[in-house]
Amino acid sequence: MLIVGYGAVGSALEELLAPFGCAVTRVASEDRDSSRGPVHSVARLPQLVADADIVVLSTPLTPRTRQLFDAGLLARMKDGALLVNVSRGAVVDTDALLKEAHGGRLRAALDGTDPEPLPPGHPLWTTPGVLITPHIGACTPSLWPRLEALIRRQLARFAAGEELENVVPPDTEAPERLSHTTGPSAARR
Repeated sequence: MLIVGYGAVGSALEELLAPFGCAVTRVASEDRDSSRGPVHSVARLPQLVADADIVVLSTPLTPRTRQLFDAGLLARMKDGALLVNVSRGAVVDTDALLKEAHGGRLRAALDGTDPEPLPPGHPLWTTPGVLITPHIGACTPSLWPRLEALIRRQLARFAAGEELENVVPPDTEAPERLSHTTGPSAARR
């Protein structure tokens, strides 16, 4: 399994899969190490998708990830592979996915679509091998306690002048901007 977007969601997914002994390859914006093994740069995706039976997308939607899975990358995926998108729909080129799925070469499980919401009569609704869910994966009994804990942590970090958790910079090409957009000092600008 290839997990594209190895942040909180991607790492939690790997933890859930651990008891099943799944071989996981991790991808994020940059090469790094995690407690479970190496995380590869998104630049390696063209090579990595070719070997994956399942590709799970859990990236934030940014200018850099918009249509990350375009016709070229989808064409490199293994025949019969399953694309699971729990990201925003625009991470995938919908027209290119339709071409790959309509012929049966790829299958897809989409928690997010582009456009979203998907209008009645859109071809994704009737494409064989495509499962669509209503982008409500976070709505579980533990949602409110998790949100409350996150808000408390964020407020404490903000008050202490620390960087906030889960910040997605508007332009991931320039991560140095992050330090200028969070924390109490940013609020005074």
